Amino acid sequence: MNLIIDVGNTRVKAAVFETNTVKEILVFKKLRIISELKKITNKFSISASIISSVANISENKRQKIDDLLHPIFLNSETKVPFNNLYKTPTTLGVDRIALASVAIEKYPKKNVLIIDAGTCITFDFINNKKEYLGGAISPGVSMRYKSLNTFTSKLPLLKPTEFNNFVGVDTNSSIHSGIVNGVCNEIDGVINQYKDKYQDLTVVLTGGDTYFLAKQLKSGIFAHPNFVLEGLHTILIYNLAND
Repeated sequence: MNLIIDVGNTRVKAAVFETNTVKEILVFKKLRIISELKKITNKFSISASIISSVANISENKRQKIDDLLHPIFLNSETKVPFNNLYKTPTTLGVDRIALASVAIEKYPKKNVLIIDAGTCITFDFINNKKEYLGGAISPGVSMRYKSLNTFTSKLPLLKPTEFNNFVGVDTNSSIHSGIVNGVCNEIDGVINQYKDKYQDLTVVLTGGDTYFLAKQLKSGIFAHPNFVLEGLHTILIYNLAND
């Protein structure tokens, strides 16, 4: 079995794969990463693993993880199944590398736009020649709610709420309209920009806000909430096959 570890700023998402099937997904606090990984290795027979982190891992914890699993630590030097044409490849986030990798596997010979709606909203484009061209980074839904509260003196901090009427009739509904409709129109607009230039575009939506946004977007999309985990597994398999 293979173990996939995706380390965020405060939480860790881990997935156990048997062949290409997810056996179990676990989410736990970053502070408990060593003890939780030990539980996983006690429960499952792990033969290979990969770890991706958007946050810093202390050298002490990194060594403990290495001693426990001997994983691939994903970085810009890791072998991937696409040609990275990003002008600054060392700055490309590991999550975006994972998304591009699984797009190749799931949608071969297609132009694919992957939208990851999490803390930030990222847009990543890979063409039908397996070339990663780049994309965009925008504030995520929750970040937009927090920014209105943080950078004004009177606007309240609200939780993301589905909002189908674009006319806000009070302060709260105006905030929801501005953020939710704004994000949806932004995403639909970006999709249309790509469609104007690239034929037969496949659009994938992933990330924590996948289901929240999928119901409100006008454009046809494929929703894959665990696309990053699948992408990390794709990279792991690719490296095992090309060692």
